[in-house]
Amino acid sequence: MRIILIFFMIICAVAAPLAGPLQDDNDRLRLPQEKHLRNIRQLTFGGENAEAYFSADGKKLIFQSTREGVECDQIFEMNIDGTGVRMLSTGKGRTTCAYFTPNGRRIVYSSTHLADPKCPPKPDYSRGYVWALYPGYDIFSAAPDGSRIRRLTTAPGYDAEATISPDGRKIVFTSLRSGDLDIYTMDADGRNVKRLTEALGYDGGPFFSYDSKWIVYRAYHPKDEKEIADYKALLKENLIRPTKLDIWVMKADGTEKRRVTDNGKANFAPFFFPDGKRIIFSSNMDDPRGRNFDLYRVNTDGTGLERVTFNETFDGFPMFTPDGKKIVFASNRNSKTQGETNIFIADWVE
Repeated sequence: MRIILIFFMIICAVAAPLAGPLQDDNDRLRLPQEKHLRNIRQLTFGGENAEAYFSADGKKLIFQSTREGVECDQIFEMNIDGTGVRMLSTGKGRTTCAYFTPNGRRIVYSSTHLADPKCPPKPDYSRGYVWALYPGYDIFSAAPDGSRIRRLTTAPGYDAEATISPDGRKIVFTSLRSGDLDIYTMDADGRNVKRLTEALGYDGGPFFSYDSKWIVYRAYHPKDEKEIADYKALLKENLIRPTKLDIWVMKADGTEKRRVTDNGKANFAPFFFPDGKRIIFSSNMDDPRGRNFDLYRVNTDGTGLERVTFNETFDGFPMFTPDGKKIVFASNRNSKTQGETNIFIADWVE
């Protein structure tokens, strides 16, 4: 599930070539205001590419892509120079949110391929912009080459948005198994499922801190009767309206929940800095029309907010290498066709 679709509706645009080696462009992809980024390099070229996450050794990226010959998102990997692209998922159904295990022996992602080998239908936008919570999504693990697939969740309904603690012990994910969208953890083998959130509304997109002690996530908790009624009505249709989301943190056991942002906008894709004291995330807070998303950083207590990117379209899904020296993100910058989204890597400058 990708918030990138909220305003750009990047459904079927493709272009070629889809991937290639890094280009020496003298950092022309970096805007003058982007003082924290250097040596931005484009890794994919055409299609819809998003949610790229580093392997523990920082040498590879795993990501989801809709591209030529691929009707809806499948999981791919590549080297951090953009070479060695290959599909890891089955090519059936729709996939999302892939992650390497810290020891490099498995990958984890969500897929609808058991429910139906065909791509699920797009949501009905007559209700406004909504996400589809495909009930066929389950979480799977596989060998690094995509073989030896093992199903980790079997509960009815949506199970997705899974990431792994850096110590390799826990998987955190979003599920509708309780009748509401909540965050859960489970052991790496799918056992010992524990619910971490209970407030009415959407809690999702969780990531662990590098010390595995905290979780950062996005949330929408409807307050008044109209918001609650709208949320519940959409949920019955396996839909959600993701136009208001805030960043939250909590301990890995679900305690000490704390709201980080409160601006009435769509804040999403949060990720901890390696120091665990700051968060980088994407938001449309500076666009009155709500169409442009940029990267921001903020302290975990909500102070020290700073804008990081200034691209006029979309920047999102940031992730640091464990040493904090590099950052990967998805962006519409340098696109050749409307809706094209690519993966970029850059040096991080404090």
